[in-house]
Amino acid sequence: MTVEYRYTKHQVARGTRADAERNDAFFLLKNVTSLRLTYQIRLLTFRAKDTGRKLVIRIPSVCKLHPELRAFQKEHSKTIRIEKV
Repeated sequence: MTVEYRYTKHQVARGTRADAERNDAFFLLKNVTSLRLTYQIRLLTFRAKDTGRKLVIRIPSVCKLHPELRAFQKEHSKTIRIEKV
């Protein structure tokens, strides 16, 4: 998996941090009604895969996933887990 890094106007690569980290996983907590495949999710997926961890995305039970995110999740099913809480 390769990532096309985005840059700020001062040509610094943008980054992201997980909301929580454990030795075996990164956690991303979203309180939204719909979730798209964002740069944050792609970057954290790359980071999780690179370090041998999982990315756990926790969303409300009423949240709808966009088709692009579902396809990305299916492609990286060993790395990404989406939990509805």
